[in-house]
Amino acid sequence: MNTVLIKNAKIVNEGVIIEGDVLIENEFIVEIAERISPKTPNCKIIDAEGNYLIPGAIDDQVHFREPGLTHKGDIESESKAAIAGGITSFIEQPNTVPNAITQELLEDKYVIASQKSYANYSFMMGGTNDNLEEILKTNPKNVAGIKLFLGSSTGNMLVDNEESLEKIFSSTKMLIAVHCEDEATIKANLEKYKEEYGDDIPVTVHHLIRSEEACYISSSKAIELAKKTGARLHVFHLSTAKEMELFTNKIPLEEKQITAEVCIHHLWFTNEDYATKGNFIKWNPAVKTLADKEALWNALLNDTIDVIATDHAPHTLEEKSQKYLNAPSGGPLVQHAVVAMFEAHLQGKISIEKIVEKMCHNPAIIFKIEKRGFIKEGFYADLVIVNPAKPWSVMKENILYKCGWSPFEGTNFKSRISHTFVNGQLVYENAKVKEIKAGKRLLFNR
Repeated sequence: MNTVLIKNAKIVNEGVIIEGDVLIENEFIVEIAERISPKTPNCKIIDAEGNYLIPGAIDDQVHFREPGLTHKGDIESESKAAIAGGITSFIEQPNTVPNAITQELLEDKYVIASQKSYANYSFMMGGTNDNLEEILKTNPKNVAGIKLFLGSSTGNMLVDNEESLEKIFSSTKMLIAVHCEDEATIKANLEKYKEEYGDDIPVTVHHLIRSEEACYISSSKAIELAKKTGARLHVFHLSTAKEMELFTNKIPLEEKQITAEVCIHHLWFTNEDYATKGNFIKWNPAVKTLADKEALWNALLNDTIDVIATDHAPHTLEEKSQKYLNAPSGGPLVQHAVVAMFEAHLQGKISIEKIVEKMCHNPAIIFKIEKRGFIKEGFYADLVIVNPAKPWSVMKENILYKCGWSPFEGTNFKSRISHTFVNGQLVYENAKVKEIKAGKRLLFNR
């Protein structure tokens, strides 16, 4: 039997921090108490004194690039980076090559992950203008949800036929996650800046091309449609102050039919950073103004926004080093997301309890993930120990992403992930990923 006893930890769970011990047997947490004695002579003991024990983070939006785009990243490399960053479960998006828009192509990804993933995994079924029949075959028990791109992004799975969109919304009870940017608005803005700059558009206007208006038009339409059809809607990567009026904190999360996500980069960077970071912080939707960033923080803290994710989307250095018009949008984040939020905590912006709520508990609640996202007896032992006082710097040498770069390069973090457990197995320790692919397919209570 695999038994591990974590001693003297500051256990963060359901809005409180208690000091105590946690006993793991095989895959599960079997006991949480103030003091636990080892039950077997071969029990591994980890003294976590002074450190926080949190549930493994659940990232509800990643792009791990497999199959078809594996020069940028793959399930093995990016899941390895995820567990090093304290993310023990991920939900991956369908815009791989080929797009995961049939049940067969979707299942192919699960097969790959079962052989290669270091973290727990689920994959979203992709929606298009004409694959409703395939969407309706999706099994709600073992697939996270349906993903629709209402604005084109990497892979161009744009759903722009309003009749198709309404059919999808009204035909499935599954969670529908959406990327909201209005294509017509973006195209008009792009033409305007092409007239001004020709092919040498500076990245500093990215947030004006993929504008507040483009986001608001699309997200307000999606929400209107969800209300009309009764669909279960989850809006990915919100980026503007204006969109906050579309969401509510007046009802408990479990009762919300429309939920909202914000990503690390929209909480960390602003358009002022384009001058130094360039295409390395070029995302869709764009990083916007300081006022937008502050509004996102406020909405996160008052529970208008429900989840923090990464939208991890690696591209090669070569791809990112092209001119603005040719450089793809997206960047790698899973290795640095949890420590970035702990840094925000140390800056006085957010409590550790709230970080855990938004990165661990709420994704589990929203997607109805079975036995994960909390530190509870009987739950899977997906656990992370965070040392809040072990400074380090992000450098090329310690970046695990296949693409080899990070928008956080040169950043000094005061906190560090010291241990990560996936399904009870210690998979990361002393800044090293162990060669244990402990990830399992996520299952859902629905």
